[in-house]
Amino acid sequence: MARQESDREDLLREATALVQRVELAVAGYDHPLVCGFRRDGSVSLFCGGEPVYQFNTASQLRRAFVAGRIHKAERGRLIAYSRERSATQVSLVRDELSEDESVTVLTIMQGHLSRLREALSGGSFVIQGEVPSGGDVAGRMLRWLEALPGAIEIAPQPHVG
Repeated sequence: MARQESDREDLLREATALVQRVELAVAGYDHPLVCGFRRDGSVSLFCGGEPVYQFNTASQLRRAFVAGRIHKAERGRLIAYSRERSATQVSLVRDELSEDESVTVLTIMQGHLSRLREALSGGSFVIQGEVPSGGDVAGRMLRWLEALPGAIEIAPQPHVG
């Protein structure tokens, strides 16, 4: 996720931790989707500037950026962090999500993943850029989406490893 709160201008260029990545125009989204794979095979999905979903190698949700808040996985639960500003500093305020709040985040995420899977399987998308060029990242992403379990779990920790 970007350290700056401003919109990301060129995720395809900036998301260098994703060694394979693709920028897609998908119907129903105002901004391109950028999805890709880290060296270890873990996945990130950027739906424009927000929401952002990041998964570990077991396809568990480890981090998200939703509704202006950073969400991190801790011991299988989602913790949201909000920025609070004072005249001299910015602080992150921790809030453990309730079961209902976590279910809402996961349900909305599932909707994005389902829409992307449908677009990729139906060929209703346009590749706007890819790294490496000709790497069939969209095909790899479709295979990852098709292999997902019915319900995605929350990771034990927010880190990739």
